[in-house]
This record gives sequence, C-alpha cells and structure tokens, in this order.
Amino acid sequence: MRSWKRDSWNRRPGKAALMSLVGAIAIAASLACVAAVRPGESKNLTAGPAQALSQGFREAVKAVQPAVVMIKSEAAMPVRLEGRTPDDDDPAIDNPFRGMPDLRKFFRDVPRMPKHGQSGMGSGLIIDASGVILTNNHVVADGREITVRLHDGREFKAAKVVTDPKTDLAVLRIEGGGRLTAAKLGDSDNVEVGDWVLALGNPFGLEGTVTAGIISAKGRGVGINERENFLQTDAAINPGNSGGPLVNLDGEVIGINTAISSKSGGNEGIGFAIPINLAKWVAKQLTDGGTVHRARLGVMIQPLTHDLAEQFGLKAREGVLVAAVTAGSPATKVGLKAGDVIVEFAGKAVATPQELQFLVEQAQAGKEQTVIVLRDGKRTELKVSPTEMPGDKAGARSPQKAEGQNARFEKLGMEVQDLTPELAKKLQLDAEQGVVLTDVQAGSLAERAGLIAGAVIVEAGHKPMKTVDDLAKALDEKSVSNGVLLLVRTEQGSRFFVLRG
Repeated sequence: MRSWKRDSWNRRPGKAALMSLVGAIAIAASLACVAAVRPGESKNLTAGPAQALSQGFREAVKAVQPAVVMIKSEAAMPVRLEGRTPDDDDPAIDNPFRGMPDLRKFFRDVPRMPKHGQSGMGSGLIIDASGVILTNNHVVADGREITVRLHDGREFKAAKVVTDPKTDLAVLRIEGGGRLTAAKLGDSDNVEVGDWVLALGNPFGLEGTVTAGIISAKGRGVGINERENFLQTDAAINPGNSGGPLVNLDGEVIGINTAISSKSGGNEGIGFAIPINLAKWVAKQLTDGGTVHRARLGVMIQPLTHDLAEQFGLKAREGVLVAAVTAGSPATKVGLKAGDVIVEFAGKAVATPQELQFLVEQAQAGKEQTVIVLRDGKRTELKVSPTEMPGDKAGARSPQKAEGQNARFEKLGMEVQDLTPELAKKLQLDAEQGVVLTDVQAGSLAERAGLIAGAVIVEAGHKPMKTVDDLAKALDEKSVSNGVLLLVRTEQGSRFFVLRG
C-alpha cells in the first residue's frame, strides 16, 4: 500500500503558480462536465458513485444467490392420528367427543391425519456443485427429516448430515441435484471493519432476501458456541437467516450468518457470522471424514486485560495470558508455565484467546511450531509440537461450598481455609495445595473481582499459597488498592484475577 504525505505549501517556492495551475485544471474539468450534458438534459453529479455501488450490490447478489438454499428441518415425534378412532369408547384413546353421540357421528367419516413434530427453517449455501451444502448446526440439530429447497424451486431430502457443535456448523449432502451452482468462497482474513457486505437467506421464510450493511467488528466472542471468532455486522439478520452467506462486493462469501443480539427477537443491527476461513476448515473435515480433528498445546488461556497487563508490566492485548499448563502436555514439555504471555504462534501475532485457539487447533498435530512468549518482560522462543485434542470431557459441575474451619477477610468480603486432600477430592480439583474460598459475599470486592466459593487460590502476588497465613501475608505485602494478582483454580481450570479495592 502506498503512503501519501501532504507537503506544506507555505514552505515551497512557486506556490502562486501552482495554485493558478490547479484552478485552471478545475475550471477545465467543470466545462468538460457541462459540455457532456446535451441541451434539455440535466446532470446529477452525485448519481455516479451511488449507481456504481448499486451495480456492485447487483453483481454480488447475482453471483451468490443461485447457491443459497432454504432448509426445512422437521423434528421426529411419534405420529399421532387425529380424527375418528377405531373405537371411540376406548378409554385409552384421547377422544374429545366421548359421550357426545351426535358429534361422534358427524366426525365419523373425517379421515385421520398424521400430526408431526415441530419444524424449523433456516438457510444454507452450496459449496460444492456435487451437492455439498454448508449451514449451521442449530438449523439441523434436532431434525430427523431435512428438506433442501434450491433457488430454482427444486426440493431434495438431505441424504447425509454431519455436524460440528463446537463451531455450530453442519454439512449436508443432496443426491441427484445436477445443474447446481456453488458459491465462491473468499478469504475472511482480508476482511476489514467498514467493508460493505450483503446478507442472503430466508428470514421469516421469505425466500431470496438480501440485506446490506458493513462489517462492524471482528473477533467477537459472545458466549453461544465453544469456538467463537465472529464477524459482527449491521446488515439485517433475522430468524431464518441462520446458515446463509455473508458476502463481499466481489461476490465472495466471507462468513456464515449465525446469530443476532436482540431483545425483540428481530434485527437490531447486531448480527454475527462465522468467518468463512474457519467454516472452510471445518467443512472440509466434515466432508472428508465426518469428524473435526483439532490440535492442542495443553494450556488454559485468558485475555490480557488492562488490570492484568498492569500486574505483568505489559500493555493490554499485547498477547494471551497462560493461566495454567496441563501436566504431561506439549506445553509442559517445552517449559510453558502459568504467567507466560504468548504473543506469537507459528509466525502469527496473537492478541486474543480466540486468535490463539484457532491457530493452535488448525495446526498439524505432531508438527513443530514456534511459540514466542513474554516472560518477566523478556521475549523467549520455544519450539512445541501440538498433539491431537482428546474427546470432549463431561460438563463441569457448579463449584461446591467447602466445609471446615474458616478465616475471614472482612474488607475483601471472603472466607478461606487451607486446602486438604479431602477438600480437593470433594471439590474435584487437581490441586495439591492452596487456599479454598469457602464464602464470597454478594457485592464484595472479592465478588466484583470474579471470585466464587469453591475456588482455590494457588498463587497471590506471584507467590505460591499453601496456607491461610500465606494468603494473609501476601495481601499485607501487596496493596489491594493497587491490585493483587491471584491465580485461582476451579473445576473449569485455572485463571488469573486482580483483587482491587
């Protein structure tokens, strides 16, 4: 990209001559515009850019719309026959006309109709002319009978459905479609905030709907999927748009519309789409083998907030903070430890947990990668070989409140006690030493910091905690008004907090 610098005309000779030349060029250009207008015609000098943008919208829609499909998903439920029954007086039959012979006679010849389960509707995108369709998992997750309607009106039953709930993506296959048009998939890494985009789909069942807007933000995590790195857009997205494409003005798909933030259930200008680069990676694995394989380092990570960055002597978003390292993992083998800040992985800078997570998961298991970390203010280069991520673990339970003799920190609004093997087993925590939070008062400094009962403080002020006395000493040494860094462990893993008040 070329960089232009404005010169200071007051410091340059010949300013008057240059100004005269510019004025002459401007007058000549104006006369040329007037000359181009025929007698009796008017010239709208602002129509050109608007018409060019409109034409861009048209071309983008023409390129993608033939690949957009409607998906109808019907949940399977036992078929219940409505109308006349074989024996109207059978007490096992739910018959609203029992004891009403006249009405029973009237309805005797009404045919019995099957009553099906609830149906849902969404959108999808043909990504391969052989009949491969990309959509959201939540569009098809509960469906037992999936119907795909093409843009030209033809309908097909989905022959195969494979899903990845972690990213809320799914791939369908239809057989015998023929004459299918696949969309052109773009590069979501090149998307920038402010870019014009179009959302295509079937909101509220209105087929072939197109809305326009811009990219409002990138890298959003809103807490609805396990894996999130959403593109945010103000293009109108409504129920039924899910699974449809988000398109740039080159007619390339750069996202899969997935969710909206709304109090009313309708569009409020905040929609979210899965970046197409992530969707392509997931779709290829689902198509090839039906399973998404992910790599891992074996670390718990969290954002480097302003408060945390201050404790580590860094700038906010200068990397991703390591909160814990799993024993025996690739991270342990190369010496990664809690408190390290990962700033690069495989040659790419990372500023958020989502960025790091997706880079690691898409890395080839067993292949060595370079990791750059900041440790005690110094850059350290490590070589690590990620391993394949094991299967999902059972969902974590809510922390239980510990029992036993407690020590209370009134100012902070919390009670603690030493961690014993019995307590660790009861709380199902992988911790040999620390201080258990047995109570956290509502509205207290501890609660505002994010601490919860049942969690274990394993470090305070960068020092390991073995007893309540250790914690009391650490809090005395560090001024809470300036913030005290805590490393806390729960069933969900480890995380840093800043206790400040």
